Amino acid sequence: MDFFLRDHPLVLFATSLVVLWLAGWAGVALSRWHHPNDSGISDTFGVLMGATLTLLALIIGFTFSMAVSRYDQRKNFEESEANAIGTEYLRLGLLDDASAARARGLLADYLAQRIQFYETRDGTQVAQIEAKKAALQPAMWKAVEAPAKSGRDCVVALVTSGMNDVLNSEGYTQASWWNRIPTAAWFLMLLIAVVSHLLVGFGGARLRAEPELLLILPISVAISFMLIADIDSPRGGVIRVLPHNLIAVEASLQPH
Repeated sequence: MDFFLRDHPLVLFATSLVVLWLAGWAGVALSRWHHPNDSGISDTFGVLMGATLTLLALIIGFTFSMAVSRYDQRKNFEESEANAIGTEYLRLGLLDDASAARARGLLADYLAQRIQFYETRDGTQVAQIEAKKAALQPAMWKAVEAPAKSGRDCVVALVTSGMNDVLNSEGYTQASWWNRIPTAAWFLMLLIAVVSHLLVGFGGARLRAEPELLLILPISVAISFMLIADIDSPRGGVIRVLPHNLIAVEASLQPH
């Protein structure tokens, strides 16, 4: 799950649906061997099943909240990165013409790589983008380092600080993309879901006569898992952070 299912929400949906449906039928099979007729035992079992399902609902809700918070964090850092790049592009105009032209060219190339980073899904292309980014960042710093060494006035300090913000913002963005729901949390949530479906199958006497009812809860839980994985996956899901702000900055740079 660490490397595949949580980055492929549809596969996670199908897998969890089958697993939970089989867990429900396993509970039905167990109930045929032993089904308590004592009303006190039945009441206790009902309380136990209700508590387990409530716990599952709470865990799914908290996990969904975790995924949404991480999604919002990625959106905020994309906006911050776009603001840092746009501001620094303007500040570079304070340098001499030659230094400004070189630094702005590098920053424009860097911006294009950042947009591709958000838009691509191909792992090979991501590796190529990372390599280009790793080559551009030192070149961008050197482009403002030389003017900073020759003149230490407040204008050069402002330009240097802006370039530092650009480089830092990329690091914050990368950290937010690595900040995912832990794999252990996924396994624990799936384990509680399996136990819940075992109990539902074990206690559902009507499920023997109407087995299609056993699909309702697995479908609902599997959809919840799929939605959580989709929001939590920066690159694998349908719900992704798109570089709208970065694209807007790139469009504003075209006249220059």
